[in-house]
Amino acid sequence: MKKILLLSLGIILTTLAWSQTQPAAGKKDKKAEKKDRINALLKMEEEGEMIFNKHNIFGIKLNTDGWGISFEKGKFQTPRKTRLLQFEFNEKKHPKEDKDAGSIDLFTGNVNQFIFGKTNNFYQLKGGYGQQYLIGGKSNKNGVAVTALWAGGVSLGFEKPYYVDVEDLVTQERTRVKFEDVEDLFQYQYLGASGFTVGWDEVELNPGAHLKTALRFDYGRFNEAVAAIEAGLNIEFYSREVVQMIQNDPKRMFFNAYVTVLFGKRK
Repeated sequence: MKKILLLSLGIILTTLAWSQTQPAAGKKDKKAEKKDRINALLKMEEEGEMIFNKHNIFGIKLNTDGWGISFEKGKFQTPRKTRLLQFEFNEKKHPKEDKDAGSIDLFTGNVNQFIFGKTNNFYQLKGGYGQQYLIGGKSNKNGVAVTALWAGGVSLGFEKPYYVDVEDLVTQERTRVKFEDVEDLFQYQYLGASGFTVGWDEVELNPGAHLKTALRFDYGRFNEAVAAIEAGLNIEFYSREVVQMIQNDPKRMFFNAYVTVLFGKRK
């Protein structure tokens, strides 16, 4: 009986020890497989072979005259050349925009702000085609790939009237006004901007075109993942002049520099 008990105990302990070592071994195998795959991809890239077919990339952009978000689809044509299809949504700010304090919210204590003299919010929805060219590839998984690119296409501008909440200093009446409709700027006490949702029923479309050129620095640890910074120049031209601020000349052509943080995947 003792022999049976000892034999059973030995089998149980052996099974437990084996089960505890298996996950660790499995993790090591997965790490080794991933490392081998990365090394194989790097070798293929050095030999000029096609490694990936396409990529999908999202971006958050900071312009010298605003901000934007983007999405890009890329189709690899050769190891050094990629065809691009890009979509962007941007808001363009006027260089003389400056936020002023309006009224104070008695419940939250927040100050309601507004931009004195602003007439329109100017948004752009862009679609473009371009090419990307590899200048220098990664020498290892921790390197940086440098590419040059250009893209151009259509740009649909949206001019949304900018409203502010005001109180008439004579009648004490509260209402919403546009700065371009105010004859006496000292007639009101300005309480704050009316908000993002106000004015969309009065949006005017302004079609145009855009062209950009840039350098992209991909510092992603592995080639399957895109983690990059893009810096470039952009020019836009619209069918009619855009009015953004009162007492300032409207413009049709806009020129800016930008930096975009990019992230995505290659397949």
